[in-house]
Amino acid sequence: MDYKKYYYLEEYIFNEVNITFHKRGFLNAEDFFCIIIWKANRAKSKIAKRIKKKNPDLDLQTIIKSLTKDLHKKKTPKERFVYLFDEWGFRLPMASAILTVLFPSDFTIYDIRVCDMLGKYHNIYNKTKSNAVWNDYVKFIESVKKKATNEKTLRDKDRWLWGKSFIEALEKDIKTEFKIAPTSNNSR
Repeated sequence: MDYKKYYYLEEYIFNEVNITFHKRGFLNAEDFFCIIIWKANRAKSKIAKRIKKKNPDLDLQTIIKSLTKDLHKKKTPKERFVYLFDEWGFRLPMASAILTVLFPSDFTIYDIRVCDMLGKYHNIYNKTKSNAVWNDYVKFIESVKKKATNEKTLRDKDRWLWGKSFIEALEKDIKTEFKIAPTSNNSR
């Protein structure tokens, strides 16, 4: 086993995990939680508890296999989103991360840094009705596409916007000599 592949977690999940998902039609718990950890390491325990609570008699491997197998069967982006949001209780930031890894042509990550660059969409994650969230998220995706016009893929558009936000925040912090609280954290 080449453990170095986990060092570059984003590369691993967008390449190996994505390919495995489409080849097998499901993910194991390790690969699924690599996505969760990449998006927000602090959320892994909370998500595991929520998933387990839905199926207390099953182990995480079995639950994740079933969850991702059913996700794989969904035909449209909206069906996939609604499945994670309504059936499993994933909120927009995490649902969008999972879906972006597995379907990078259709989804992009809902992230506060990108919202900052777009100048809107900051409150989508507060909505609780999947249709309302979906409708606003689709607008978010379209705005990402329009804002980063020099980038070819949706994933690269997201990375460009995130990187622009990151460097602008860093430059601001350096200019103020870090005397003001950081403008944002640097994790996904």
